[in-house]
Amino acid sequence: MNYQNLLITTQDAISTITINRPKKLNALNSATIQELHHAFEHCNTDPQTRVILLLGSGDKAFVAGADIKEFADFSEEKGRELAQKGQELLFDFVANLETPVIALINGFALGGGLELAMAAHFRIASDTAKMGLPEVSLGVIPGYGGTQRLPQLIGKGRAMEMIMTGGMIDASQAMEYGLVNHVVTLDELVDCAKGIASKIIKNSPNAIGQAIGAINAGFEDGIDGFQKEINAFGHCFGTPDFIEGTTAFLEKRKANF
Repeated sequence: MNYQNLLITTQDAISTITINRPKKLNALNSATIQELHHAFEHCNTDPQTRVILLLGSGDKAFVAGADIKEFADFSEEKGRELAQKGQELLFDFVANLETPVIALINGFALGGGLELAMAAHFRIASDTAKMGLPEVSLGVIPGYGGTQRLPQLIGKGRAMEMIMTGGMIDASQAMEYGLVNHVVTLDELVDCAKGIASKIIKNSPNAIGQAIGAINAGFEDGIDGFQKEINAFGHCFGTPDFIEGTTAFLEKRKANF
């Protein structure tokens, strides 16, 4: 697929997806959401990809929100369809991907941009990053999972304050809240992410995918996360990765996954 709004590179088992709309501060429109779905789907099935990095082009924004012009005149029904389709096509899709996704917040991550970063499995921010969900200032609420993922990550009270004020927090506050795992300088951002990715790559891709599913299950209504873990644990025993991992351990060598 020829992407109009994305750049994708793969090196050393790490695929980097860059949202490339710098003049729009990488805002998410419907075409970009569709392209992102295709890109994540491709990387997830690519045997050469073991970790996915996601960032925005330039040094001003990761994603500065959704493209408001696309839905400014929507009806209630169209608004519901917009949220439903977006969550299914991209945000929930990324959250449940078997390949680890690390969001590199290299500037503003607002509205749909922060929601996309929160859908990733974890986040690293530059010390210049700013994050927020300002939707209430437009008369709407976060519609791509923000009201659910933000309290899961930082707690109900803090999420309530961020969403109701529509204000931004800086990288140090995001670190304090637990919204991001690491804060580094902008120049160090990619190298930091690749360093973590290199550690992930040493481990079983099947086990990592099973772990992602088990962890996510604990945050889903009506799903027994403990039972999901038990089933995933058992599944691992029937995989080549388990044979290689245990054999390597007993032979006192590094596993080759």
